[in-house]
Amino acid sequence: MNDTALVLTLAAAVAAGTPLALAALGELLTERAGVLNLGVEGMMLLGAVAAFLAADGSGSPAVGLLAGMLTGGALAAAHAFLSVTMRANQIVSGLALVIFGTGLSTFLGQPIEGRPLAARLGGAAVPVLADLPVVGRILFQQDLVVYATWVLALLVLGYLGRTRAGLSLRAVGESPATADAMGVRVAAVRYAHTIAGGLLAGAGGAYLILARVPSWAQAATTNGIGWIALALVVFASWRPLRVLAGAYLFGAALRANFALQAAGVRGVPAEVLAMLPYLLTIAVLVALSAGDLRRRVGAPAALGVPYVRDER
Repeated sequence: MNDTALVLTLAAAVAAGTPLALAALGELLTERAGVLNLGVEGMMLLGAVAAFLAADGSGSPAVGLLAGMLTGGALAAAHAFLSVTMRANQIVSGLALVIFGTGLSTFLGQPIEGRPLAARLGGAAVPVLADLPVVGRILFQQDLVVYATWVLALLVLGYLGRTRAGLSLRAVGESPATADAMGVRVAAVRYAHTIAGGLLAGAGGAYLILARVPSWAQAATTNGIGWIALALVVFASWRPLRVLAGAYLFGAALRANFALQAAGVRGVPAEVLAMLPYLLTIAVLVALSAGDLRRRVGAPAALGVPYVRDER
């Protein structure tokens, strides 16, 4: 592979990793609150179709992005009600979101199947920095959502480690009974951060359709990357900057198939290369499936456990 092809591939990996980073940062906030939401794939799909319909109708990609976020947030609010208020099984509730989101997006997407979207996000090169050799093309000739994702990762990092609300969030995820005794409203914290996670998952789905996928196609819009985002949170040990780095690693894996084919590499079947990101996802989940290992890498102690105040 020549230098130009490598640079273009790395630039594409950054763009491909952006929806992963958005969804994974949202899931990180949700899981830090002790709520496990497996419905990321469903929220991304429904966010994508909502973004398409809103952007197509209004002619504005910003409106589409907002619609995708609100749709993801609405689904997450339903999950919060079931998980926090009704204390339902969080795994079952999350899987129900995937089924519901997939079914509803299929229904809403039927009239627009295969239709291209004209109102798409354009590039926004950063002056001066975009002209830097190599790194300028990879990092600074992207779009505004890519740059906003970098800022978001830093904000989440500061929020978790430097603010009172972030410390309360971490306390709720580790020991909700202790947090409750200290005056933290456990249910409110879990609701707020579950919905915030849904907003970001919806933004990830919206970004896919507004910047990455040229037209609506139910089977090929998210391609299962919602599940990769779930694994990415574990892979990153629930740390925001690692989520960002891991998202670009997975983005490179997603682009490896196209890059190697373009470089003329024929020794590895294309099907195997297409499987690479999903094999990496399985490997991460298997390696971190042991409870002791999860705790060592930073999993919230109360993750997936409903809190009942009377049981303090």
